[in-house]
Amino acid sequence: MPKTFRIGQIVPSSNVTMETEVPAMLNRRQAIAPERFTFHSSRMRMRRVVKEELAAMDAESERCATELSDARVDVLGYACLVAIMSMGHGYHRVSERRLHQRTIDNGAPAPVVTSAGALIAGLHALGAKRIALVAPYMKPLTKLVVDYLESEGLSVAGHVALEIPDNLEVAAHDPMRLVEIYKRLDLKGVDALVLSACVQMPSLAAIPHVEAECGIPVVSAAICTTWQMLQVLGLDANVPDAGALLSGKY
Repeated sequence: MPKTFRIGQIVPSSNVTMETEVPAMLNRRQAIAPERFTFHSSRMRMRRVVKEELAAMDAESERCATELSDARVDVLGYACLVAIMSMGHGYHRVSERRLHQRTIDNGAPAPVVTSAGALIAGLHALGAKRIALVAPYMKPLTKLVVDYLESEGLSVAGHVALEIPDNLEVAAHDPMRLVEIYKRLDLKGVDALVLSACVQMPSLAAIPHVEAECGIPVVSAAICTTWQMLQVLGLDANVPDAGALLSGKY
């Protein structure tokens, strides 16, 4: 019988996208590979994407890691990029170590992926040095994301901040609008485009269209998180219609 993997996600209470896009990608993979997946979540309270709520939310992540390890998940994903990045440069490593230790202490060790760390790892795997990005955040938080990525050796040539403060409004943003929004960016000399630097802003439907049009690898925070989850599970990162990173080449 094919092996079934339990995918655990720590999500903001108002996030409704990671529990749709990650399953969508892994379900697509099931059409071409034998492994099967189930999906399990634990929530941290957050409604508005502002620094104060993000810090309070992050404090709940250890409880969530313990709850998910009760379910003996095979991998645990922290699904809020900006919450991690708002805690200071390099914080994704701190968070990953701390949450992994919680699973160990609970007798159910599981690898931990953060969407912030996964975005960085995915871009490096593509060999990208100069990138551009679209984010739904207000301008100060978008600048924080840019600075965090640059502290990890990536040059951000340009970015678009959509300035949507309410997290449910971010989720309601039509992903196909990104097909036009990305054209605000000058992609000359850019190695990769981050079409959604936020796991709450849907982008999966637009990724193949934009990648075919602009001719460079196009990723999102959700795609990179899925890619790194497959990496730590020792599985081929091959998902149809999910862009270059999930083509099976990386």
